[in-house]
Amino acid sequence: MRGEEEARAVADGPPDKIRTPRSVRVRSMNLYRRYFDLVADGSKTIEVRVQYPKLRDLATGDYIRFTCGGDDALTKVKRVARYRSFEELLDTEGHEKVDPTSPRDQQLTAIRRIYGPEKEALGVLAIEIELVATT
Repeated sequence: MRGEEEARAVADGPPDKIRTPRSVRVRSMNLYRRYFDLVADGSKTIEVRVQYPKLRDLATGDYIRFTCGGDDALTKVKRVARYRSFEELLDTEGHEKVDPTSPRDQQLTAIRRIYGPEKEALGVLAIEIELVATT
């Protein structure tokens, strides 16, 4: 199931809020506006997160509902890759998939401002996502 068919199957609620069937595992994550807009327009295909214990079982086929203010973007997880550092992640995945509007070094600085060295030491995740629906 792809695109609009998948959006109809997953988004079964009123048009102002995306809802999902109970059998689907959906996680909620907040994003800063600039990153949310990149997810919502489909140009950001890799989300970077620290490997917190609650994300260790994130898997292909799960859904992530990204929120920013009153806006939602529902995405499907296509792949989860684990790395030792943000540098390794950006060099392997390609920085343009994380943020097509910023150069690699600027992204690395921004990511490290969000997550300090103690967080990076936990390990980092590259979550490949595909946009399903937005509200």
